[in-house]
Amino acid sequence: MTKPKLIGIAPQLIVSDVVQTAEYYRDILGFEIIGYFLDPPVYAMVKRDEFQIHFGKADADFEINKNGYYKKGCTDLIIWVPEIDAFYEELRSKNAIIFQEITKRVYGSREFIIQDCNGYLITVGD
Repeated sequence: MTKPKLIGIAPQLIVSDVVQTAEYYRDILGFEIIGYFLDPPVYAMVKRDEFQIHFGKADADFEINKNGYYKKGCTDLIIWVPEIDAFYEELRSKNAIIFQEITKRVYGSREFIIQDCNGYLITVGD
């Protein structure tokens, strides 16, 4: 019997405005909008290459706690990009919020951290 193959994962982030968020990921982070659900939209999906992120609209207006709320120094997503320098320059040229510059970690990876329009922190590593 062939072992089932996992082919991807799509983290789902809760946001107050799925359209604003999807457009930010498109315009600033270079993602493509896959689609919206319902009118007005309560769910959105974006992708870049084979990496997807989904956004669900919060049921109420309130502060959404990010991972850093529960564990200091923890980011919300990690994306691996072998061409880290080129990706960094692409995001910088689009005025992305660079939360932390490219840094060489003790475990050998080079990483930088960006902050999206909702305050989510995304680690980008090579």
